[in-house]
Amino acid sequence: MANITALYTSLCAILILYLAGRVVQFRRTQRVGIGTGDDRCNEVRVRVHANAVEYTPIALLLLLVAELGGLPDIWLHGFGIAFLLSRVFHAYGLTAGKGGTHTGRFWGTVISWLVILILAAVNIVISVKSL
Repeated sequence: MANITALYTSLCAILILYLAGRVVQFRRTQRVGIGTGDDRCNEVRVRVHANAVEYTPIALLLLLVAELGGLPDIWLHGFGIAFLLSRVFHAYGLTAGKGGTHTGRFWGTVISWLVILILAAVNIVISVKSL
């Protein structure tokens, strides 16, 4: 069983639900059914949530494949923690920067991309070795 991936998938799911809740809260209080109601703060909330939803599936899929391919637990935890923290950094930075530049947004993006790129490379190596 993929216990390590299950842990980080669950933690990322909780983060995504939290981010979705911020959007729902705004929409309910401002009575906005769809979209952002031309409100910049809600536009940022929507993008923070959407960005997490866009990047998380591929990272977790790559983590799962690496786990099933036998990558040692310490590496799986390292990648899982790094990715989860990168999403928190990104969400905080995009929110605090109000959609503009922010250190948290920058590092969140860089770390997310690195985790995805390294896991992709690791999985390529694992798959080539098994040929």
